[in-house]
Amino acid sequence: MKKKVLAIAAGLIVAGTLLLTGCTSDADKASENLSTAAEQFEVQRSIVGVNGITDKVAFYVEGRCSIERSAGELVVTCKQGEDDYRKHFVGLSDNVYYVVTQLDPVDVSVYHTRVIIKPENLLPEFDIETADQ
Repeated sequence: MKKKVLAIAAGLIVAGTLLLTGCTSDADKASENLSTAAEQFEVQRSIVGVNGITDKVAFYVEGRCSIERSAGELVVTCKQGEDDYRKHFVGLSDNVYYVVTQLDPVDVSVYHTRVIIKPENLLPEFDIETADQ
């Protein structure tokens, strides 16, 4: 009996989730898929920081970059080459703003959610350090 109730509950949760995700607009789905593509370093971007008082460019980053905003700073991680990644931290203040522009078109679906599964990320990599005692 418990298995039946659990199966019905799981079915209702899945059905509810499908109904709710079906209510998103094309723009929302495209935006979500573009964000996923950017996190996979597939989106060429230009990131420009401007001093709001002097109107001068404070920083400029261009490339296949992922951005995050975290505690008063902008964290920009860029893929430079095959196995070459660079992380930049930009301190933000009340008079500095930034603009991120997508430079190239990216083909994303407005009908399907893009899901990326990387089995190699399921097991962590370990570095072992030993010392003489």
